[in-house]
Amino acid sequence: MILLPAIDLAGGRCVRLAQGDFARATTYDSDPMAALIRFAEGGASEAHVVDLDGARAREPRQHDLFRTLAASAPLAVQVAGGSAMRPRSR
Repeated sequence: MILLPAIDLAGGRCVRLAQGDFARATTYDSDPMAALIRFAEGGASEAHVVDLDGARAREPRQHDLFRTLAASAPLAVQVAGGSAMRPRSR
């Protein structure tokens, strides 16, 4: 079994929604790259990142941010949620 740390992004910030309600989002980190770096420092080799804005709109909303994260993060990034990007291996 492989466990992946995950980040849900809304408005470019790391959030968690209370019961899927965008009006009840809690921000955990305003810098998703910093969160990915912490995951890598903790030993993770991959992370899962969800575009909540894209999932809500049913089309990519944070594509540029995902591209930056996938290209610059110190671990492989798997993406979901309205984005058509493919996972990138390191």
